[in-house]
Amino acid sequence: MKNIRNILNSRFRRNGNFFMELIKILGFKPKNIKFYKKAFTHRSMNIKDSKGNAINYERLEFLGDAMLSAVIASHLYLEVPAGDEGYLTKMRSKVVSREHLNELGRELNLISLVESKIPAGQFGDNIHGNLFEALVGAIFLDKGYKYCEKFIYKRVITPYVDIETLEGKVISYKSLLIEWCQKEKRTFGYNVYEDTGNDDVRHFSVKLSIDSKVVAKARATSKKKAEEKASKRAFFVFQNKMSKML
Repeated sequence: MKNIRNILNSRFRRNGNFFMELIKILGFKPKNIKFYKKAFTHRSMNIKDSKGNAINYERLEFLGDAMLSAVIASHLYLEVPAGDEGYLTKMRSKVVSREHLNELGRELNLISLVESKIPAGQFGDNIHGNLFEALVGAIFLDKGYKYCEKFIYKRVITPYVDIETLEGKVISYKSLLIEWCQKEKRTFGYNVYEDTGNDDVRHFSVKLSIDSKVVAKARATSKKKAEEKASKRAFFVFQNKMSKML
């Protein structure tokens, strides 16, 4: 009997702490806590409902992504009446970039609320942005569009969406470089090779060539990171020309 009481008390404390932390993040009291519980349940828990459907944040992540896009698109549409479709799409992408969503999730320390069988140190960086999207999805299901919109304005638009700053922000230096090369009819290539050296962790090096001339080199723990790093260095070489693409 004592063991059962201890388990129940422990669960009550855990749920109580979860509820209080949610209120701090949301700025309002949740109506249905189950949506938020799901938003912070990792697939490694391997929980299913009575119909055999998986209970984790992945579907809420999909919903939250759609809500973020809709609210931010509406804001940009009203804020920049002269912006065409291409401009608005590019600006929205800068706001909901994976890098920015990860920053938002990290800032709110959402990972501290996750239930998982995997140690927090083993999660990739994208867990932060995934949780932020899942939280937005949970708010929509729990409180509806207006509360969801209010949360996005409070946590995303008001503090971070400044049109002038966004116009000069680069999401992906590699994408920008490729777009510029194609527009200017220049040839380019990324020569990537493994370069572990004396490091314990696997590394890759890359040489970025434009018109058969190496313009930048970089080294990182993944091919993607090495290419992005080299592209960023190339951007500063051609900054005056490439800035027109922003």
